[in-house]
Amino acid sequence: MTIRLLGIDPGLRFTGWGVVEVEGNALRHLADGVIATDSGASLPARLCVLHEGLARLIAAWHPQEAAVEQTYVNRNGASTLKLGYARGIALLTPAEAGLKVAEYGAMEIKRAVVGTGAADKKQVEMMVRRLLPGAIIKRSDASDALALAICHAHHRESRLAWAAGVRMA
Repeated sequence: MTIRLLGIDPGLRFTGWGVVEVEGNALRHLADGVIATDSGASLPARLCVLHEGLARLIAAWHPQEAAVEQTYVNRNGASTLKLGYARGIALLTPAEAGLKVAEYGAMEIKRAVVGTGAADKKQVEMMVRRLLPGAIIKRSDASDALALAICHAHHRESRLAWAAGVRMA
């Protein structure tokens, strides 16, 4: 059975997105990009741009599930809060469309894609390109979103089993 997954790397300035199909262990790149907001616009207007952009992507690509990166807390509280707003939209929009939404931390994503949680952005992007031949990735935000989709593809079966109460051997 083929499953279509949407990876979302939330950001208030740039929200990366990537769509992949998974059939068994095979991954296929379908699309990726970013939703950009105008930094001069009001916060509510920027959040509307993110919501509308994600809603259009979901309507166009018809994913069955989504994966969103968990927020890390940094030293700048205002930046963390703004990222939280974008992340809220990234969680809400697919849920509103009826998609199951999974969340993954940065180290978990890096381990799933590269094999180590200490990988840097260049290593992650290189592995995304290897795992998804033919993907032309123009921004690191889109690469991060594709890495999220790959991570979810690797972990979704065990998450589904866990949610159903089935113990994995």
